[in-house]
Amino acid sequence: MGEFDSVDEILEFAIFREDEANDFYKILAGRVANPALAELILEFAKEEREHKMKLEFEIMKRGRVVDNGERAEEARKLGEFDTAAYIVEDGGSLEMDYEDLLIVGMKKEKASFRLYTELAAIVRDAEFRETLLSLAEEEARHKVQLEMDYHEYMLKRKSGEG
Repeated sequence: MGEFDSVDEILEFAIFREDEANDFYKILAGRVANPALAELILEFAKEEREHKMKLEFEIMKRGRVVDNGERAEEARKLGEFDTAAYIVEDGGSLEMDYEDLLIVGMKKEKASFRLYTELAAIVRDAEFRETLLSLAEEEARHKVQLEMDYHEYMLKRKSGEG
C-alpha cells in the first residue's frame, strides 16, 4: 500500500469514499421494488453520511474546513496509495436484482472495512486511529447484515419461496 503525505490526505480520501458509498446506496434504493429493501439501503446511506460527518469532525479538530471541490481534488492527488484496491464496481446497477445488490454491497463494505483497518495501521495519532477502527467496525456490521440477508434470501430461493 502506498503512503499518504499527511493525516489530512487520509481524511480527504476517506471522506471521498464515504460520499461515494452514500451516493451508491441512495441510487440503489431508488432502483429496487421491495420497500423493505429500499429502507435497509437508505439506512446504510444514512450511516455512510454519519461516517463522513465523523471524518469531517476530525478535520475540524485539526483546525481545517475543506469544501467539496477541494476535497475531491485532494482525493485525486493521493498518488501512491492504491485506491483501486478499495473500489468495487457495481456491475451495471440498472440491471441488478436483489441477489446482485447484496453481493455488491458485501464487496463494498468489505473494501471499506479493509480501507479503515489499513489506514488505522498508518496513522500515529491514537485518537484518530480509534476513529478509523470504529468506522471499520461499523462497515463490518454492514457487511454482516448484508451477508445475513443474502443467506436468508438464498434459503428462501432454494426452498422455492423467493
